[in-house]
Amino acid sequence: MDVSLVITIHDRIELYDLMKFYESKNVTPVVTMLGRGTATEKQLHLLGLEAMQKALIAGVISGKEIPDFFKDAKREFMIDIPGNGIMMAVPLKSVSGGKTLAYMTNQREMNKEVPKMEFNYELIIIIANSGHIDDVMDVARTAGADGGTAIHAKGTGAKLSNKFFGVSLAEEKEVIFIVETKAKKAAIMKAVAEQMGPATPAGAICFTLPVSEIAGLRMLED
Repeated sequence: MDVSLVITIHDRIELYDLMKFYESKNVTPVVTMLGRGTATEKQLHLLGLEAMQKALIAGVISGKEIPDFFKDAKREFMIDIPGNGIMMAVPLKSVSGGKTLAYMTNQREMNKEVPKMEFNYELIIIIANSGHIDDVMDVARTAGADGGTAIHAKGTGAKLSNKFFGVSLAEEKEVIFIVETKAKKAAIMKAVAEQMGPATPAGAICFTLPVSEIAGLRMLED
């Protein structure tokens, strides 16, 4: 199944226009979340910027639609310019049921064959206890991460944490999204696991998803 979830992270003030853009491409936004950038106060001060509120939007498209979708997004939102947002395509392995797929794809015809893909980038997802974004990002940056976007969430496994880790984890969570090259992924995950893992106050766990297409990381693309 040649289907991907296209995720865009941009300034929150662009959310309405992003939703309209997705809809104009016949792509139904299936996820919309609000978040914030993870740049430190020192970094923002040096750049003369204020902390930016972010929005994350995601929708499902076929592999053949990705090139035009990205090309038009770059032209309309200038996403290929560093600091102007990021867009990525994450391949989906399976979807639960034909009706679900039809809903997510607006009943567009999808290629059932899975093409061979090379994944040069990874989406690192870190789930940590609330209040530990800066600590986690400091560790991730030391290991080579350039930045990320954090979204507030609520955990559901706090009661089980004592059984597996011997610690009590908070129910309030922060989900941090970091896109990096495959070469940097292992070092970042190792550092977070060792210094901010489940047995620490941050209680962080992390995993990755492959990224088949990306825009907005000019330094990585170069």
